[in-house]
Amino acid sequence: MISEERLDETFAALANSTRRAILSRLALGAANVNELAEPFDLSLPAISKHIKVLERAGLVSKGHQAQYRPCSLEAAPLEQVAVWAEQYRPVWEARLDRMNDYIQKLQPEQTRDK
Repeated sequence: MISEERLDETFAALANSTRRAILSRLALGAANVNELAEPFDLSLPAISKHIKVLERAGLVSKGHQAQYRPCSLEAAPLEQVAVWAEQYRPVWEARLDRMNDYIQKLQPEQTRDK
C-alpha cells in the first residue's frame, strides 16, 4: 500500500525543475552540495534548501565521510510514484487503442477522397 502522505511529499518535491535536475545528477552517482550547485545560477543556501526538500521526501540521503557529506539518490519513493501511475495504464492504453482505431478508419477514407 502506498502512503498518500508520502506520495504528496514526493510529487511536491518533483514539482520543481531544479530538484528534478538534482535528482538527475544524483542518478549518476553521489555528489556534495558544491558539485550539485555547479550547473545552477543559485546560491549554495538555495541549493541546500532544495536538497532538504528532497531529503524530507525521502528522495535524497546524506552520508558522512570525514569533511565530505555526499548526497545520494534514494529510489524507493520514485518506485512508489511508478506503481501509483501504473494503475492508470489501462485507461491511457485503451484511449490510445481507440485513437489508433479511429486513425485506421480515417486512412482508407482519405485515400478514396484523393
